[in-house]
Amino acid sequence: MNEALKELLDLLDLEQIELDIFRGRSPEEHIQRVFGGQVAAQALVAAGRTVPKDRNVHSLHAYFIRPGDPSIPIVYNVERLRDGRSFTTRRVVAVQHGKAIFTMSASFHVEEEGVTHQASVMPDVPDPETLPTFHERMYELVGDNPDLRDWLSRPRPVDARYVSPLTWEAFRNPELRSAETNVWFRYHAELPDDPLLHVVLAAYASDFTLVDTILLAHGMAWGSSNVMGASLDHAMWFHRPFRADDWLLYAHESPWSGGARGLARGEMFTASGELVISVVQEAMIRVMK
Repeated sequence: MNEALKELLDLLDLEQIELDIFRGRSPEEHIQRVFGGQVAAQALVAAGRTVPKDRNVHSLHAYFIRPGDPSIPIVYNVERLRDGRSFTTRRVVAVQHGKAIFTMSASFHVEEEGVTHQASVMPDVPDPETLPTFHERMYELVGDNPDLRDWLSRPRPVDARYVSPLTWEAFRNPELRSAETNVWFRYHAELPDDPLLHVVLAAYASDFTLVDTILLAHGMAWGSSNVMGASLDHAMWFHRPFRADDWLLYAHESPWSGGARGLARGEMFTASGELVISVVQEAMIRVMK
């Protein structure tokens, strides 16, 4: 297990400071705002710690209200909305400086039998082991930039293998623009058999690449001088058990953008083609003049 994954697991081990009140921190990095996937993952941990072990999360709906301040802790207040015979509902509000920065509702469900079907088909893509790592792809693009070498050399908790062009590649070559992307990802070490942990880690990873699909359609890239963006909301549905330390294919599409906003949808498949997660996110996308 690399240091980046150890640090992430430590970030997700929230401190309980009172009944239904938890405190989390951010990595010691020079960043302007807290990564949205981190807040969503920590909020889900807080909610899950108030729910019986026999109930697994099946959906979450979240709003990013204000940018998170990485220099101070985040307090997560959990409200127990419902404890039914089959379903449990929690609402979480993340607070900094006395104001809400994030809200999330999550629903948990006991395991039951039911009708089964899957209409979505996993895209036909190369095996992840045959693809270069994210570091290798990025080094080809910016490896000669001394300001970015330190960033490229940092270990990361998630091994991401892009089937599709990176936004920075499409920024340089308009022919690579597309409103669809596919990315394989998995975590770098064998993880404990805790279903909530695997769901939380998938929620964390889900915010890395989804909005990129909106940018890719227009040949824009983060770090360029003409684009500014932020996640507005995030919804996930967890369909069946999976492991975040096994390869998952994250298939994205952006059906629409306009009015300084863009919509992106994603589906996560196991390597055998089972649909395990559906994701929808809206983001603010402003083109600066």
